[in-house]
Amino acid sequence: MRYVLAACLLMILAAPAKADLRVCNRTSYILQAATSTIKNTDSLTQGWTRIIPGDCATVIKGPLANASYLVYARSALVHAGPPRAWGGAFPVCVKDADFVLHQAVTQPYCTAPDTFALPFAPVNLKGADWRMDFDESPALATLTAAQLAGVKRLLSDNGYQVGAINGATSKPTGVALADFRKKAGMKPVDGNSQLFAALEKQAGAKSAPQGYAICNDSAEPLLAAIALGGTRPSSRGWWRIAPKACARALADPLGGNPVYLLAQKMSGAVLVGGAEKFCTAAAAFAVEGRNCTARGMSEAGFAVTAGHGLAGYIAHIGAAGLAR
Repeated sequence: MRYVLAACLLMILAAPAKADLRVCNRTSYILQAATSTIKNTDSLTQGWTRIIPGDCATVIKGPLANASYLVYARSALVHAGPPRAWGGAFPVCVKDADFVLHQAVTQPYCTAPDTFALPFAPVNLKGADWRMDFDESPALATLTAAQLAGVKRLLSDNGYQVGAINGATSKPTGVALADFRKKAGMKPVDGNSQLFAALEKQAGAKSAPQGYAICNDSAEPLLAAIALGGTRPSSRGWWRIAPKACARALADPLGGNPVYLLAQKMSGAVLVGGAEKFCTAAAAFAVEGRNCTARGMSEAGFAVTAGHGLAGYIAHIGAAGLAR
């Protein structure tokens, strides 16, 4: 399925603009959005703003003028299947956790700790409506349709059979929603925000996205590396993961072989390790095979995590080590 970024055109008014820039989620996914404001040679990038299906959020407060604006959005980690992203072709430095970054536009690399580049899309300021929509394909006609499709997707992520993920009502969806609300202990007065929060929390506990993700549940940054066994063993790292943030190490569905994990504090103290030996290095590395010393590399013990038959897995690492 192809996903596109639909941007309603914005306009710079003759008088100083007073409107805020609002983005609306007309998809069936919970989105995390980031923005970048470029003025002269400096940029201000910030994220992430959580936007539930069918809802809108103010991402930049007015006045909007004399600057260029870029946007990017990604699907929440709790959704099953491959990650989805809405963006363009302009690389901008971000962090996995909530962030605010000031950076020179001419700076060629992401040099701040825990930063990496994602492709943002420009917002053209040529319309009277200071709003833009994130759409999916096929498009959902209204925010209300997106809201219902979002409920269906999260119910499906929680293991319910709801049929097609679209903006149409259905009996299976009603039955599944009533069952979920009852099991989650929701009150009749609880609205959409409480419903989506409960669905997201349960989906995060029950399902894993396609591929392999590492979440740092501790209070300090950590370094992580993964390895694959089988007939062609390999290892790669390091992902530097900020507190309360996640990194996606593999985007493709997991195969029949397990994935091994090594995680350590910035001091070098190992949080997650095991008996299976793979190659590592002090700097970023990606290596095939286990003949480490002959290539001037170190050897470390990795812990086995995801196993046969899983398409996706999230490894949660807390202060005491691997929690899941």
